[in-house]
Amino acid sequence: MTASPLGVGRKGNAWIWLKAGETKTLCEIQGPSCIRHIWITFKQDPSFLRGTLLRMYWDNLPYPSVECPLGDFFGIAHGRTVPYASILTAIVEGRGFNTWIPMPFNSARIEIANESSIDNKLFYQIDYTLGDKVDDMGRLCCTFRRENPTVLGRDFTILEKVNGEGRFIGDAVGVRTLAGEWWGEGEVKIYMDGDTSYPTICGTGTEDYIGSAWEVGPHANIYQGCPLCRQDLISFYRWHVLDPIYFHKDIKITIQQIGFRRREKTLFERVDDWSAAAFFYLMRPTKLPEVPNFEERISNIIEMREGDPTFTQ
Repeated sequence: MTASPLGVGRKGNAWIWLKAGETKTLCEIQGPSCIRHIWITFKQDPSFLRGTLLRMYWDNLPYPSVECPLGDFFGIAHGRTVPYASILTAIVEGRGFNTWIPMPFNSARIEIANESSIDNKLFYQIDYTLGDKVDDMGRLCCTFRRENPTVLGRDFTILEKVNGEGRFIGDAVGVRTLAGEWWGEGEVKIYMDGDTSYPTICGTGTEDYIGSAWEVGPHANIYQGCPLCRQDLISFYRWHVLDPIYFHKDIKITIQQIGFRRREKTLFERVDDWSAAAFFYLMRPTKLPEVPNFEERISNIIEMREGDPTFTQ
């Protein structure tokens, strides 16, 4: 931290430059410890929010257990920002990005990779406790998927099959609608511990999974919400805190793409653009699928409309 150019000598420059194409390490910590809170802010742009990756490495593993676009990790898809607050994540006033997801470790390295063409100034803070008993605790994992577009009649996979013992925490899901009518009649299916044809948990509809009913409007609650809810862009989250999902051998999570035609009052299979950040703990983290490349992550989301309230410079 260097002296401040503003003439107030006791206040340092609490920020770093993250240039286009650059990767920087945000922290390296020796444990046993547990990260309790991360806060970060920066100039917001869709290509930066979706094009920049957070990577978290635990216990000197050579591969990241968390690899996710910056915006999606903090709960909003499509590279947009809207104010919301939940029990685990929040975007305060649309510009202060927070997470309180506990992250235990014996050693930790967090890095940020700017794959966009935008130079950005990052302010951030990482708070953690020392001396935690972490040997019997899982390690936070986060994967990101996108299908643009989905395949007609095939469920979108929120979380590809993961082998091991752990706990599913929740997800932040984005939908860019490509067809008319109501989009959210698909059932969430949670396959675990050897399920094949039938899942252990099966929902009744997308808006029901969010905790609402009869379609959904913009809202944010502590365990679930849909902060971004436009005709063309939807972003919702669901945290399994008081309704935990534990698995002992494996887990896979999918959701159907089914809509509803109001005039005919009929369901129909549809194709849309879906993405999902899935959060879970693994007792023994394994190498997880890589995220889609930069072009696949940002395609079709960076076109901005005049007056778009979800775009803030």
